[in-house]
Amino acid sequence: MDVVNYGIIGCGMMGQEHLRNIALLQGARVAAIFEPDEIMAAAAKAIVPGATLESSIADLLARDDLDCLLVASPNHCHIDALEQIAELNPLPLLMEKPLYTDAADIARVEAIAASYPAPIWVAMEYRYMPPIQTFAEEVQRATGGVKMLTIREHRFPFLHKVGDWNRFNRNTGGTLVEKCCHFFDLMRLILGSDPVRVTASAGQEVNHLDEHYNGEVPDIWDSAYVIVDFANGARAMLELCMYAEGARYQEEISAVGPNGKIEAFVPGPGRFWPTHLGAPPVPQVIISPRHPKGPQAVDIPVDPTILEAGDHNGSTFYQHARFLDLVRNGGVPDVSIEDGAWAVRMGLAAQNSAMTRSVIDQI
Repeated sequence: MDVVNYGIIGCGMMGQEHLRNIALLQGARVAAIFEPDEIMAAAAKAIVPGATLESSIADLLARDDLDCLLVASPNHCHIDALEQIAELNPLPLLMEKPLYTDAADIARVEAIAASYPAPIWVAMEYRYMPPIQTFAEEVQRATGGVKMLTIREHRFPFLHKVGDWNRFNRNTGGTLVEKCCHFFDLMRLILGSDPVRVTASAGQEVNHLDEHYNGEVPDIWDSAYVIVDFANGARAMLELCMYAEGARYQEEISAVGPNGKIEAFVPGPGRFWPTHLGAPPVPQVIISPRHPKGPQAVDIPVDPTILEAGDHNGSTFYQHARFLDLVRNGGVPDVSIEDGAWAVRMGLAAQNSAMTRSVIDQI
């Protein structure tokens, strides 16, 4: 293919990040967009003036000039879009996380996975943040086999989205699905094992309590601790706080094993960095052996042009580069539909654990 033509379903905040990153790739263009919100559609058209705005998903899927698809619509719309694509035009697909939001939908996902004739790649951008990629590549050598994995995210509250859909659990799957499926995916990736037990404490403590939408107060959580036991004996913990603006690093990940410790430090989006704190920090990975060799610290800067295209430390660009190669040359997705389903299952188990104040061992 000289040029790979994308069809995009959903161009709100995340969809527009995808548009900006696709524009940086050689041999890729956005040919068609479906976005029902007029303001978001106009913003998408401004980013990609040559794209056609279609009036429905069916109209977009009826085109014969598309080579691949991207779904970046609100969470609760994902499974319906996936079924419509599978029925009408099952092209190679990059499906934004979470794959689904309700435990009752797993049967629908499995039915599609069993018969879909092209690759489905679940968009887990955090895998492609350069410091996290380095962390994942070095983790076994640095630790000698991970026994404890800790992920901490301290960040700003949920942003406003179209129709404020992300203020309510019924639309998002809950914070531990919507936000944290990224981290549960990283746990499985880094540990190379599946979870067997989840325990969580979480709630809505600070954010959105004074907001009202059609008479409803948001019920989306803003903080949590989640502990996950894995089949290989390793343990992982997630610490989430979404009222921690100005934290030096938004994500901090550490893994410890018999040989030592490795850490990754990832700053948040530059556009949210408080200017009074000076320049944003540079992403970094630190390896600390148990024996006294001293820590080895490596800065991992990202190309400023790529950073400006999104809020995920360049990861959306690197993810698209790999997806584009898959569309051109075939192969297996980095993040399979099974991986995407596991991440949601873990998030739903954590939501259930926190709500029922119990240990969940049926994931």
